[in-house]
Amino acid sequence: MSSFVSNERPAPDRVLTDIADYALQYEIISDLAYSTARACLIDTLGCGLEALEYPACTRLLGPIVPGTTVPQGARVPGTHYELDPVQAAFNIGAMIRWLDFNDTWLAAEWGHPSDNLGGILATADWLSRAAAQMGPPLPMRRVLEAMIKAHEIQGCIALENSFNKVGLDHVVLVKVASTAVVCALLGMSREQTVNALSLAWVDGQSLRTYRHAPNTGSRKSWAAGDATSRAVRLALMARAGEMGYPSALTAKTWGFYDVSFRGQEFKFQRPYGSYVMENVLFKISYPAEFHAQTAVEAAMTLRGRMAAMGTSAEAIRHITLHTHEACLRIIDKKGPLANPADRDHCVQYMVAIPLIFGRLTAADYEDAVATDPCIDALRTKMECIENPAFSADYHDPDKRSIANAIRVEFEDDTVLEETVEYPIGHRRRRAEGLPLLVEKFKTNLRRRFSPAQQKRILDVSLDPERLDTMPVHAYVDLYIPD
Repeated sequence: MSSFVSNERPAPDRVLTDIADYALQYEIISDLAYSTARACLIDTLGCGLEALEYPACTRLLGPIVPGTTVPQGARVPGTHYELDPVQAAFNIGAMIRWLDFNDTWLAAEWGHPSDNLGGILATADWLSRAAAQMGPPLPMRRVLEAMIKAHEIQGCIALENSFNKVGLDHVVLVKVASTAVVCALLGMSREQTVNALSLAWVDGQSLRTYRHAPNTGSRKSWAAGDATSRAVRLALMARAGEMGYPSALTAKTWGFYDVSFRGQEFKFQRPYGSYVMENVLFKISYPAEFHAQTAVEAAMTLRGRMAAMGTSAEAIRHITLHTHEACLRIIDKKGPLANPADRDHCVQYMVAIPLIFGRLTAADYEDAVATDPCIDALRTKMECIENPAFSADYHDPDKRSIANAIRVEFEDDTVLEETVEYPIGHRRRRAEGLPLLVEKFKTNLRRRFSPAQQKRILDVSLDPERLDTMPVHAYVDLYIPD
């Protein structure tokens, strides 16, 4: 018995053409989106500069063949590397994501839309340097536009479609979003862009196992760099004439939906616009997985009250953390934590550090701090419980809270409680958060540059008109160490 399957090539999947049309044709008119993108740019680059202090990150950077330089290639901020755009995208993307300190989007799927800056900046810088030899180079406004669109593509797909529930990592969306906007930067046709997007969906997708027990590890820190780098490669291949696969998602048996998404088609809550950039979440105060941000804020407040009482963490008998379902699914961990990547995805660890030391920095995930026996002792006293109202508000499009409440019981029966619904990086706290975001950027500039170079970067970065009109390569050159 045989089953006939038509070999007639279908029209491209609607998901592919919608993304391509948005990336190539949609005009961003939202002033809020552009102002938020400027904040996102400096915050994201600052996160990359801080990551350069960690050898585990820097040993992965540079050219694939040591000593290789690409004349007029893309530059890697904070370094002297000059690379092809594919490898530069990996470098920039890995730096950005290494410390889990860049922006976040939370919905049915989670992710960090600024991860796309690796592919965007590497491609735009390379193109700008080439264009400068013949005519007007690309202005930074094009980078901001690409960031807004990449945020939107990644975030809108994430609103209703959970890749983590089928075991796939959210960096698949980085690959797809980066592919779309890189195609636009490259001036590719609609057909070429659809082909490139189909290649991104057909590509092998990352398993989430490196984010979860018992395999949590450092790949989660470079996975997005790999994805945005792969996007640049696929876009360049499609520009060179590589064919696409029009039903890459919907093909029966062999398409993405049947193979990787349990036969379900994607659902969409809203059309592509500028919603995601306007509502993105910034990690301003703490390098912590975002579902724990409000828990860390609450713990810091409680630590202040404990100090006023003259009480230390050693006097704690029990801690109850009331949280939302996503927090439980991702970062509720008991038992030993194997490495920094394991620790920065453990809510108990991220609450224990501020309660004990009154801080939470990237260095607190390293072995030098983690070996303190007080940390694990306090972790064993913690209980995580879902609050259904917190979970509902997490998914409510008008709220999108990330609430956590901590109740601390002491040996003398004293009880302290603190609830935080919206972290400081939330849109509802934008006015409070943006000045602190700028201070975070200034701190990260001090890690790599002289006072004079810091001033040159700040003078442009904080002046919207100068930033928007500056050639991309000239702006990137500000970040090359003197």
